[in-house]
Amino acid sequence: MKVEYMDIKDMIFGDGTKLKEGLLTIDKQELEELLLKDARILSVDVDIAKPGEEVRIIPVKDVIEPRVKTAGGGSLFPGMLSKADTAGKGVTRVLSGAAVVTTGKIVGFQEGMIDMSGSGSDYTPFSSTINLVLVLKPAEGISAKEHEEAIRLAGLRAAVYIGESARDEDPQRIIEVHDETIKTLMGENENLPKVVYIYMLQSQGLLHDTYVYGTDAKRILPTLITPAEIADGAIVSGNCVSACDKNTTYHHQNNPLIEELLEQHGKNLNFIGVIITNENVTLADKERSSNFTAKLAAQLGADGAIISEEGFGNPDTDLIMNCVKLEKQGIKTVLITDEFAGRDGASQSLADADEKADAVVSTGNANEIVHLPPMKKIIGIEDAADKMAGSFEESLKEDGSIAIEIQAIIGATNELGYNRLAATKKK
Repeated sequence: MKVEYMDIKDMIFGDGTKLKEGLLTIDKQELEELLLKDARILSVDVDIAKPGEEVRIIPVKDVIEPRVKTAGGGSLFPGMLSKADTAGKGVTRVLSGAAVVTTGKIVGFQEGMIDMSGSGSDYTPFSSTINLVLVLKPAEGISAKEHEEAIRLAGLRAAVYIGESARDEDPQRIIEVHDETIKTLMGENENLPKVVYIYMLQSQGLLHDTYVYGTDAKRILPTLITPAEIADGAIVSGNCVSACDKNTTYHHQNNPLIEELLEQHGKNLNFIGVIITNENVTLADKERSSNFTAKLAAQLGADGAIISEEGFGNPDTDLIMNCVKLEKQGIKTVLITDEFAGRDGASQSLADADEKADAVVSTGNANEIVHLPPMKKIIGIEDAADKMAGSFEESLKEDGSIAIEIQAIIGATNELGYNRLAATKKK
C-alpha cells in the first residue's frame, strides 16, 4: 500500500473545505451540521489550536489524523464508519501536521489535556500539530458508553470529512507500507533474525476499550494484522485510561515501532508481522491470550519480539505473561512500558515482574509532578483539571495554573515511544 503525505502548513475557517498549497480551509458550519446528524450530540462547536498559542485543550478524549483513500478501494476506519472490509490496500493520503481533537463534557475521570505552549507543551506531541478541536456536548439521558461512542464517531467523521480535501492535491512524499503475505516475508532475508511485534491493546472494559474493525478488542483472540491495515484505521481508540499512556487513534495511525521495524526490514532484521493481543481483567483471560500470543509467534518462527503495553497496573501482568511465555519458546523479548514509580521515583515501577523480563525500555515516570502556567484561552472545560487521573485536591489554581502529575498530559509517557521524554546520562 502507498501512503502519500501532504504537509499542512496552516489551518483557517472559510467557505468550503479545501486544501491549497499547504493551507487547509475548514467550512465550520458544514462540519458542525455533519456532526449534529448524530442525535446523541446536542451541540458542537469547532475551534482551531495552533503550536505556540496560549491555548489549553481540556479534557481531551481522542486525537485522530485526517486521511483519505484515493485509490484501491476500501475505506478508512472499517467497521466504524463503513462495513468491515479488509483495509490496507491501494493508496492512502495523509494530512500530515494536522489533527482532529475531541473534547467536551468528561466521559471518564481519566481523560487528559494538551497545552499548545508553556511547560506542558514539552510533554505532548500534539502541541506541534495544528489541531481542529471539536467541543461536543452530549444529549441528556444517554449512558456513558453512548456518550463515549458518539464522541468517538464524531472525531472519525470529522477526520474523514477533512481528509477529502486532499484528494486532488499532489503529495510531498510517498512511502510504501508492506502488506505482503507471511510466506513472502519468510522467504525474504532468511539469514536475518525474524522479529515479530506484539501490540497490546487496552481492553479492560468500563470505558477501557479499543476497537479492531469495529469489534471491542476484549472479544478477540490474539491475531495477525498488517501494518497497512493499521495505517488505514483498523485499530481505533475508545478508552478513557490515563492520558499519559493511552494510545489515541492518532498513535495507532502513526505507530513509530511499526515504522522503525519497516525501516529496518531487510537491513538488520526480517520484520515478519504484527500480532495484536488484548489486556484482560480475569486471570483465565490473561492466560488464554498470552498462550495464543506465544503460540502465534512460535508458529511464525520468530527469533525475537518487541512487546508494547498500553496502560499500567493490571496490564502489567499481561505484559509479563507475554514476555515469560515467549522467552520459554526461545524467543528473545524487549518490553516497552512506562513507570508509576511515585512522585519521588522510589517506588516499584511495575505491578508485576519476572527475571526473564531483562530487556525493558522505559518511556518515563508518569507520577512526576509538573506546574503548568495559565493559558489565555481554554477550549473545553477548565474544571476538568480537578477530575483527571494525576490531579489532586485543588490542582487547578485560582489564576488558572495547574499542578498535576504528567499522567494527565496526552501522550506524555506513551508506550509506543511516541512521546518527548528521553534519558540522559547523569553527570
